[in-house]
Amino acid sequence: MLKNILPRDRSRSLNRTQKAAIAGVGALGAAAVALTAVPASGQTTTTSEAAPTAKVAYSTKQIQDVHAGVTGQLAGASQKVAAIEAKKEAAAKKATAEKKAAAKKAAAKREAKETTSRSAQRTEVKKAAPKSYPNNLDGWIREARAIMKKHGIPGSYEGIHRNIMRESSGNPKAINDWDINAINGIPSKGLLQVIPPTFAAYHVPGTSKNIYDPVANIVAACNYAADKYGTMDNVDSAY
Repeated sequence: MLKNILPRDRSRSLNRTQKAAIAGVGALGAAAVALTAVPASGQTTTTSEAAPTAKVAYSTKQIQDVHAGVTGQLAGASQKVAAIEAKKEAAAKKATAEKKAAAKKAAAKREAKETTSRSAQRTEVKKAAPKSYPNNLDGWIREARAIMKKHGIPGSYEGIHRNIMRESSGNPKAINDWDINAINGIPSKGLLQVIPPTFAAYHVPGTSKNIYDPVANIVAACNYAADKYGTMDNVDSAY
């Protein structure tokens, strides 16, 4: 009776194959739900759903801190470099100053040495250079006395001068051609009227061998007087 009352809706009627497919899908869905609901027990479980993506919060504070840190590091590095450069510069200046000081000291030492050398040379020249005397009676007597002093021959300026004035009046070329010596062929000659044999016997080395040389004549005559009378100062007449 119902078959006649309710008309068959073909669109809602399922065949056997379609019913089996629906049943399979349902079974699979139940299995998926069952696997998702099983708690972790040391074994890795998988779900068919992906984890939600975490939201990232952006801020400029951290970037600013990083920038400040880098700036500080750069500043510190710059300070270290500057300090190293300053030390190098100070060391270079010190080395230059020490080099200049050493050069100055060496120059001063050389100058002192050269000054000492020049002084020594002047001293040597002064020692080597003979003292000059005027070419007159005063100069002859003084030069003769300097030589006599070296050889230990006594005789004062006054004693020498007095005897010269009596014997020759200060003429170095004087010759006596009238006394006994002249008669015997050996006349007295020079400032102190010395005969040639006496001059030769009492000649002092370093003086001229010319009997008319005033200095040589004085020295030889004083050497003879010292031997015979002790000194020319003791002679007051012909000797």
